[in-house]
Amino acid sequence: MALHPNGVHHLAISTNDMKAQLSFFAKVLGCPTKALYWMHGVEGCYHGFAELSESSYLAFVQHPDNADEVQWGITHAGNGGEPVTKGAMQHVAFNVDDFEELLELRDRIRSHDIQVLGPIDHGFIQSMYFAGPEGLSLEVCTGSNINAEAWVDPEVRDLCGIDSHEMEALKHPNDFASPSEALRNPPFDPHKPHMHYPPGVLEKVMAIPDAVVWEKFSEPVPPVDID
Repeated sequence: MALHPNGVHHLAISTNDMKAQLSFFAKVLGCPTKALYWMHGVEGCYHGFAELSESSYLAFVQHPDNADEVQWGITHAGNGGEPVTKGAMQHVAFNVDDFEELLELRDRIRSHDIQVLGPIDHGFIQSMYFAGPEGLSLEVCTGSNINAEAWVDPEVRDLCGIDSHEMEALKHPNDFASPSEALRNPPFDPHKPHMHYPPGVLEKVMAIPDAVVWEKFSEPVPPVDID
């Protein structure tokens, strides 16, 4: 089997009102709260997790320095078709098993006086759209097994600067053979994607051996003893 991520374990969204977010996802969408605790290693910050499935969650991060202002087209898109700053979440779509569940969830959302647009048939998925607290743009959809031969438009492919040979490589990524020994971090390259830390900190953090990171940074004990 090809090696690649098999789903989204959690999507972390910034919030200034943890209670409002967890309440919305519990009451309106039926997603139970599974965790609410001080975020590991971040002073004054807490983390909340709402369950989508046993292996997929929506997480919220309430940091004391989170900005409060929503700027449409910059920090938030506002709906599924508007612009937002590159690298930001334009919208997030949640999955349900079939069209009947989509309709049932539409009615659940509307029963809480939340407007829903849809469903709409996009061919490989059927979707509906609505908003969440703090300007979130949300979607629920159903569909799977997208046929890339049918859904890659040559005109759009060319506009993206992708030729036919590159497209085939994107459709069929190379397999990866794990080396006999774990690879160490490569030297810092500002032209490669990298996390943002204060100057000089990233290089020091990334130079720490994996075993030391595991030993020193891990916090596996839950805050509440249930024994």
